[in-house]
Amino acid sequence: MDVEQIRDYCLQKENTTESFPFGGETLVFKSSDKIFLLLALDAEELRFNVKCNPEKAIELREQYPEYVLPGYHMNKKHWNTIIPKYLKPLLVKEMINDSYNLVTQKNKRV
Repeated sequence: MDVEQIRDYCLQKENTTESFPFGGETLVFKSSDKIFLLLALDAEELRFNVKCNPEKAIELREQYPEYVLPGYHMNKKHWNTIIPKYLKPLLVKEMINDSYNLVTQKNKRV
């Protein structure tokens, strides 16, 4: 998936907004003011951060050690950095969905 495909996929999700709260290099996607994806626009290789269940985060890092890394500048227990170049689009979408669902479930409990 490329930047535009990721952006389009995120914006299809209910109550999703995009912004640049950290400057022009990081595109941030939120649902109800909760971040679920940060997309680095200035990286040499496309990468983004997504929220993840801690156990699943470890599992994905072990299964795809070159493409799923502990979240850059994030809580490494709850966030992964994804380099989607060599991952199947379905897996990338699944990780985006999981992140979105974690954020929106938290909002529904409040």
